[in-house]
Amino acid sequence: MKKAIVVVLLLFTSTLMAQVQFEAKVSKNSLGINERLRVEFTMNADGDNFVPPNFEACGFRVVGGPSQTVSQSWVNGRSSFNKSYIYILLPTQKGNLVLKQASIEINGQLYKTTPVRISVTNAVEIPKDPNEAPAISADDNIYLVADISKTNPYLNEPITVVYKLYFSYHIGITNWQELNKPKYNDFWSQNIDIKQLNAEDGMFKGERYRYVVLRKTVLYPQKSGKLEIEPLSLDIDCQVPTNRRNFWGQPLMVQDSKRVSAGSKVITVKPLPEAGKPEDFSGAVGRFDFQVKPSKTTLKNGESLDLNISVVGKGNLKLFTLPKPIVPSALEMYDPVHEENVSTPLTGMTGRISDKYTIIPQFKGNYQIKPLRFTYFDLDLGRYKTLTSEPITITVLDGPGIAASEEKANPQETAKNKVEVAKVFAFNKQKTKLQSKEKEDFLGSGLFYSFVILPFLAIPLLIIGKRRKEASDNDVVGNKIKKSNVLAKKYLSEAKKHLGQKEPFYIALEKALHNFLKAKLNIETSEMSKEKITELLTSRHVHADTVAEFIALTENCELARYAPSSDAAIQQDYDKAVTVIAALEKQIK
Repeated sequence: MKKAIVVVLLLFTSTLMAQVQFEAKVSKNSLGINERLRVEFTMNADGDNFVPPNFEACGFRVVGGPSQTVSQSWVNGRSSFNKSYIYILLPTQKGNLVLKQASIEINGQLYKTTPVRISVTNAVEIPKDPNEAPAISADDNIYLVADISKTNPYLNEPITVVYKLYFSYHIGITNWQELNKPKYNDFWSQNIDIKQLNAEDGMFKGERYRYVVLRKTVLYPQKSGKLEIEPLSLDIDCQVPTNRRNFWGQPLMVQDSKRVSAGSKVITVKPLPEAGKPEDFSGAVGRFDFQVKPSKTTLKNGESLDLNISVVGKGNLKLFTLPKPIVPSALEMYDPVHEENVSTPLTGMTGRISDKYTIIPQFKGNYQIKPLRFTYFDLDLGRYKTLTSEPITITVLDGPGIAASEEKANPQETAKNKVEVAKVFAFNKQKTKLQSKEKEDFLGSGLFYSFVILPFLAIPLLIIGKRRKEASDNDVVGNKIKKSNVLAKKYLSEAKKHLGQKEPFYIALEKALHNFLKAKLNIETSEMSKEKITELLTSRHVHADTVAEFIALTENCELARYAPSSDAAIQQDYDKAVTVIAALEKQIK
């Protein structure tokens, strides 16, 4: 029996001494920037919630994995367990890099690996098995190209940039990552969404290639001269064939990678010609139609009209302003509502923009809105074009009128117009009051001395107020009386709210009566016996009938909480309480 106990204790101790191991193992601690690194996170116990390090922040990119392996064995009655997470990494920079900690949760505890230092050097020559060497090179079979529609445009003329990735029929693209995004300084730009990437056939350098369109961008140069488009750069994972063959004679593929760049591009932007440029030119470039339309031209006093100014066509619609109408002073014009219905395909902006003005006439009569001019530079013709709208006449049928000099032949009509004008401007002052421009200096004036003396006059008032505040704070008895009086009114009001609810009503009514006595007789709750209350009220010259009613009311509050009571009885007790409190207010001396 003793031997069995010893064996069990030994097994239990060995189990306790077994430690959980969780570590990171790398295939090498020094490698070239063109080599790959194998990282294996191993543990001797099963765990959950595995969190790898942020490889990109550490200077690596994941090109393979994660793959997971699990092994468990029994040898001489002992079990062993091993679980691994494996990643294949490619360094993205040179230098002394640190592979940070990974973490996992095992048996409710969190374990972390030790950081691993990796030295990344310049690219090295990698010896390869001749049978496994790529039959073709990725360097000569993958190209990134930026197709630009025009390299010498006018200012605000649209151009397009299409980024295409060309690759050989013998190569398979598995993944790519943007290293540098293109920047369009001094351009207005609009990216066109590509919903799905499809490989197409095409010619490049006189040979047949497959290609994928990665980006489409429409650009409007906002500055003349030489403008640079910074390049798009990609890191590409691909599969290339080797000299080895499978059972069916097909070449075996190996993983490879390449970094490609479209290169920077220089666009030479021509300024718009100065010859023939109108003064009202606002920067519109393209081909447009100009429209000015009122919602109505005849209206009554108090009505309004909408004046819609719009430009329709193809060009830099979002990059210029519409002309503003000039209206007579008798028409009140409000700020416009700007609307845009513009789409941007690969050929450039097309659609409609408009400004809608609300105009309200103030007087009756006929008013003319002068023609509006819109000038744009026509790219097809290479010159400026000016479009002019028709004049618009607005007729206001009624309302106050304005004296017209044309009506000299009719003195009666002229007098009538003058009377109407006088009524319209009656709010204006008919007399003027002139004041001297020379003003009295503030320093030495009566107002100056008032401000100087006022603080000294306020000192006695502050002292008196402070003393009254201190006296009020020190009056403990008076403060208690005030507080009890406030509580009596509060509870009496609360009792009124609970009419029809027996128990809360009588509780509030009893508190109201007690606080009323505390305020009037300056006594504490512990002193409120019937004999004491009767004695104090009698000594303060309260009528015996009033004292009896008050005592009866307090007794009723105690009994009614535990006995049946009707709504009529509750209302009667409330009315009696109001009457008794009012009588005590008058009789207590």
